[in-house]
Amino acid sequence: MSERRIPGAPALAVTLRRSGRARRISLRVSQLDGRVTLTVPNGVPEAEALAFARDKAEWIQTHLARRGGDVDIAPGSELPVEGTMRRIAPAPGRRIVLERDQILVPEATAPARLHAWLKTLARDRLVAACDDYAAQLGRGYTRITLRDTRSRWGSCTSDGALMFSWRLILAAPEVLTYVAAHEVAHLAEMNHSPAFWRTVERLYGDYRPPRAWLRSEGSGLHRYRF
Repeated sequence: MSERRIPGAPALAVTLRRSGRARRISLRVSQLDGRVTLTVPNGVPEAEALAFARDKAEWIQTHLARRGGDVDIAPGSELPVEGTMRRIAPAPGRRIVLERDQILVPEATAPARLHAWLKTLARDRLVAACDDYAAQLGRGYTRITLRDTRSRWGSCTSDGALMFSWRLILAAPEVLTYVAAHEVAHLAEMNHSPAFWRTVERLYGDYRPPRAWLRSEGSGLHRYRF
């Protein structure tokens, strides 16, 4: 893969990827990081592929604008915590304090301190939710780990280990608890069969709204850069 520039106002960075399996030129705009990938079949001249991308420049710009830009975490920027947008402000003391519309963070180490604090808060919320759902289900889990995953919000292994994205703490509480219920349900049903979804509904209730939110809006949680 290699990067190319498409002239325009502004110019567009495009990652050109050759593929022996591709049958036609295609474009993809990642909702996770905004990367524009131009997939080109082997044998198609690069000039033809770049001309295709130039013709689609307006389409690319529309999708990039819909995603929104990345947000570098710093004093004055805004960040959602448990679904509520809050402005990051300098803390008068040494502790991070969550208020209704702002987060007070010691200024000298704001991004690193806030990142660690959010992961701790995410773990607290997820452990509480998983303990509750596991008790309802009558099944125990072995451990909970947090990662910054991009392809999934959670997982459950055959030995009962649960994994979650710490970024769930940025979403509304009902989204986080839905994902917890989803993964705990796998302790009983290691599949996505009708029986599995009945288990999720028994634990959580109507899971369709938070599931739909994650599909349509969840990628936006990856915009925040620490």
